[in-house]
Amino acid sequence: MKYADEFRDPVAAKALLDEISKVVADIGATAEKPVHIMEICGGHTHAIFRYGLDKLTPAGIEFIHGPGCPVCVLPMSRVDECVELAERPEVIFTTFGDAMRVPGTKKSLMQAKADGADIRMVYSPLDALEIARRNPEREVVFFGLGFETTTPSTALSIQQAAREGLTNFTVFCNHITVPPPILALLQDPHMVLDGFVGPGHVSMVIGTHPYDFIAQDYGKPIVVAGFEPLDLLQSVLMVLEQIRDGRAEVENQYARVVPESGNPVSMAAIADVYEARPTFEWRGLGEIDESGLRIRPKYAAFDAEEKFGIGYGAESRLVAEPEGCACGSVMTGRMKPVQCPQFGKGCTPEMPLGALMVSSEGACAAYYQYGGARAIEPAE
Repeated sequence: MKYADEFRDPVAAKALLDEISKVVADIGATAEKPVHIMEICGGHTHAIFRYGLDKLTPAGIEFIHGPGCPVCVLPMSRVDECVELAERPEVIFTTFGDAMRVPGTKKSLMQAKADGADIRMVYSPLDALEIARRNPEREVVFFGLGFETTTPSTALSIQQAAREGLTNFTVFCNHITVPPPILALLQDPHMVLDGFVGPGHVSMVIGTHPYDFIAQDYGKPIVVAGFEPLDLLQSVLMVLEQIRDGRAEVENQYARVVPESGNPVSMAAIADVYEARPTFEWRGLGEIDESGLRIRPKYAAFDAEEKFGIGYGAESRLVAEPEGCACGSVMTGRMKPVQCPQFGKGCTPEMPLGALMVSSEGACAAYYQYGGARAIEPAE
């Protein structure tokens, strides 16, 4: 606890907040003309609200909540395919708990489980491997979901399954990557972004160089950040100092965890098992080229899409959002959760319309959990 406490020291936080206020004043940012900083990662969004950093920082800073929540950006059609797989009588469907309550067009995995499907929550794909070993007569499918943070563990599990010759273990691969959606946002003429707080856990795997294009091609500063309040405050200060000084660089605040070149073992596993999909659909962002991963042909025996004929066909990408659901606008920073007419009314953690209200990294969940009653106000 002592180590964590060092990154939650109120005296150090006050000093950082004073410096942030000075730099905001130097820039001339105000509530009417703020600096727009996007925290890409949903974990950062929750930390900002958990520690009240949105209230402590000056009015001249506007936090824009990015698409860094893998459960949130999953299109409803892929949830439907999960349910279709899970309801096969021969299948044991395994998934992280975050995905259980994400609604599809007809039902969620939680509702499918209540209807009798054999769906089990696991903490790791290795848990799914063990279930496959213990149930050789059943087909065990793992819902591979997440950014580069969780991609290596799924890859290593597929490699292990191949070594063991497990014939009843497959992965429904929905792994995605961070840089392509950021590029899509930067190319959007309607987005106003002055700088980025980069995802620390993703960067632990891929390093900092994949973000070079943000600074070099688009002239925007990005600082890879940790998840404690002092990490975030220092990262915001570093972004602001770059803006004040007219610089655009990739900086690493989270150097105690993030190596510049990433984790070579993880990267090797990813390269061995996966290849880029030509295109992949993101909720709120649409189709983005080479933003998703699929399992290479050499591991096709462990690919649930190949084994069960669950295809990424055009017909599966035509599922409309539920009426009144603004997940896409919230996810791309065009709208705050409280501006959605359904927030806290037609969409709650108990009865969600969209994934942002139930994911542990969803922006709506952060507003609802930490904002309480004050967050539920009339939409403007």
